[in-house]
Amino acid sequence: MTLDVLIVLALTAASAAQPAAEAPSIRNGSVLPRQTSGSLARTIADLSGPAAEPVWIGWSVPSASRDDASGWYGGCRLEPGSDRGAMPAGGQVAYLEPSRRLAVFVRVSGGQVDRIRGFSMACPVDAGGRTVYWLAGTGPVESARWLADRASGGAERRLADGALAALAMHAAPEALDALLAAARTGGTPRLRGQALFWLAQRAGQQAVGAIADAIARDPDTEVKKRAVFALSQLPADEGVPKLIEVARAHSNPVVRKQAFFWLGQSKDPRALAFFKEVLAR
Repeated sequence: MTLDVLIVLALTAASAAQPAAEAPSIRNGSVLPRQTSGSLARTIADLSGPAAEPVWIGWSVPSASRDDASGWYGGCRLEPGSDRGAMPAGGQVAYLEPSRRLAVFVRVSGGQVDRIRGFSMACPVDAGGRTVYWLAGTGPVESARWLADRASGGAERRLADGALAALAMHAAPEALDALLAAARTGGTPRLRGQALFWLAQRAGQQAVGAIADAIARDPDTEVKKRAVFALSQLPADEGVPKLIEVARAHSNPVVRKQAFFWLGQSKDPRALAFFKEVLAR
């Protein structure tokens, strides 16, 4: 193989890897590129330190989101207390190309991760005046496992919620496994309910099965209600028949009532036919 061919192959490989390393459009903050060295957890710990001001650390992975996030208005905000959908200065609207990559951001304050956010790479990000360390070389499997650790029952509530939301947009099979595990065996009813909600955003037979299993077997009625709501978030051809099944035959009247409510909200012809059937009895 000639030197020229080797150079072409190297440039091609570098070009293919570039989208994973390239940061999204970040404004109102300074972006410092870094390389993931060792483990992701170790890299985050090394960048955290006892800094006086909070910093954000971000990376990108392939996205599984059904919404490709094209046409964002105004951008995505990292810092709390601001609205993601706010219009940018001057009232201009930014229409963007779809992206199939997810940007994961973690906020570190006082040496501890205290917030996790996930956005489409298509969405321009307002960093709120903070420093953003953007990592190259973070693999999707390691990313999913790191998020899964933060979605455990022992994590602070807001941190677990952010991790579950990011896992729901994450394409790695390990991310779906983590959501399924949280839905089935999460340490608190709230964690199981949140995982069921985010599973519904993924759809797919595994998600439907986990939601149906929670309705049938979870010991907590509030989790069952969240699972019924999760059915209402599925595509109609998956969710409506399951809702009718629950409304028709579930042994818990509270759960049946919840299914009737979400069927009414669906405005689906199959739901209307079911209501007529019930009234005709």
